[in-house]
Amino acid sequence: MTGSAALHLDPAFVVAPVRRRIFGSFVEHMGRCVYTGIYEPGHPTADADGFRGDVLDLVRELGVSVIRYPGGNFVSGYRWEDGIGPAAERPVRRDLAWHTLETNAVGIDEFARWAKRADVEVMYSFNLGTRGIEEALDAHEYINHEKGTALSDLRRTNGSDTPYGVRLFCLGNEMDGPWQTGHKTAHEYGRLAAEVARALRSAEPDLELVACGSSGSEMPTFGAWEAEVLELTYDQVDYISAHAYYEPLDGDLGSFLASGVDMDHFIDSVVATADSVGARLKSPKKINISFDEWNVWYQSRFTNEGPGDDWIAAKPLIEDVYNVADAVVVGGLLISLLRHSDRVGVACLAQLVNVIAPVMTEADGPSWRQTIFHPFAITSRLAQGVVLRVEPHCDTYVTSRYGEVPQLDAAATYDEKTGDVTVFALNRNTEQTLTLATALTGFGDLQVAESWVLGGGDPYLTNTKDEPDRVAPVALESARVVDGALQADLPPISWCAIRLTTTG
Repeated sequence: MTGSAALHLDPAFVVAPVRRRIFGSFVEHMGRCVYTGIYEPGHPTADADGFRGDVLDLVRELGVSVIRYPGGNFVSGYRWEDGIGPAAERPVRRDLAWHTLETNAVGIDEFARWAKRADVEVMYSFNLGTRGIEEALDAHEYINHEKGTALSDLRRTNGSDTPYGVRLFCLGNEMDGPWQTGHKTAHEYGRLAAEVARALRSAEPDLELVACGSSGSEMPTFGAWEAEVLELTYDQVDYISAHAYYEPLDGDLGSFLASGVDMDHFIDSVVATADSVGARLKSPKKINISFDEWNVWYQSRFTNEGPGDDWIAAKPLIEDVYNVADAVVVGGLLISLLRHSDRVGVACLAQLVNVIAPVMTEADGPSWRQTIFHPFAITSRLAQGVVLRVEPHCDTYVTSRYGEVPQLDAAATYDEKTGDVTVFALNRNTEQTLTLATALTGFGDLQVAESWVLGGGDPYLTNTKDEPDRVAPVALESARVVDGALQADLPPISWCAIRLTTTG
């Protein structure tokens, strides 16, 4: 049995430019993300700074643009000064967020050098949990001031003559969450964030600053938190953050495949709240969204031992193994982010290595791609130019979590420089192939340059150390242009990407 779906693409219907920062990721000092993840002195591929070359190669292949660092819940108890200077003299500290020990073997100097090799932008998070204005200014001086001050000269003494030029800073992390060290009310946080932002802009006016939004749309203060925080910070910040994680609950695959519906609603709700605050303040400014934590995460399985267990460094945490269905959902969430490129300026897949991550490693051993690696890498590579408006026409199905949703989800991009058009599509139907017909107006003569599909078979297959390539994209052989229209058969529970190029 097959179903049908239709799209109509036209270069005149533009949503916004493709924002390269939506292909960001996240490195937190949590679990094995840093230690035995990106950093492992003594590993056969390690460089002079102790960073794994095999992981660096995969990060480049993934196509990451920006990385949020160093947290996450970790940052709310972090002392940035602990991670600079001679490594042998750095203190070991307790990390209350994850009940582990932090050796501080990696700090901002090491991470900034790694980021340069990876060709990614650093998005730095300040601690607004246990610290505040003075510490943020000190960290900024160390990171960005050129020379001639105590902390900029200390950076130079530590080996970095050139400032790191970080443009994007987070004003804390998930301060609405009672689990957060230094948790605050919206008013307490908003006042502090505004004062930190004003001070930072006195030092460097053109920074881009992210205020903490809700740590999830299910929070009881969602909406009210954003409204009060933005009332206090509107003139001082550029972004409000959003965080969301998805998992199949009670075996409900249909709802899980529709996770993008929830992300769409989350984004639309935050945009509406931000614009409402702007209207009340009579401000022409628009606050955009930094969706700086998103992924599939099996939170129902997560148990983080609390006080009473052994305090150890790099304790393995939430090393979820992803299957085909997870990868299809990640591809669908990327479609949602592209669709909202007019207001989502930054997005970070959380996290990068080992901790709910697209890349896995074994200490002193190999690294490999999880299933979710593939839709991210392909979308990052192929999404160029501008995002086009897409309105799918297809049948719907009923989910227990989100009600009636379309069987097809899709996004498209157009690169005027090359003439390339790329269609990203998700078939949420668990049983039927969807025959997709895409009318192409105003692009000239096009042909299929490359096509990829992930899914269509066992949705629970995974990649492992021993079988690292069991799940990988394959060519979507049915993709073709006939009489000026793109046609393709999308298998059940699948994500695909099709790049069209001009025939001339």
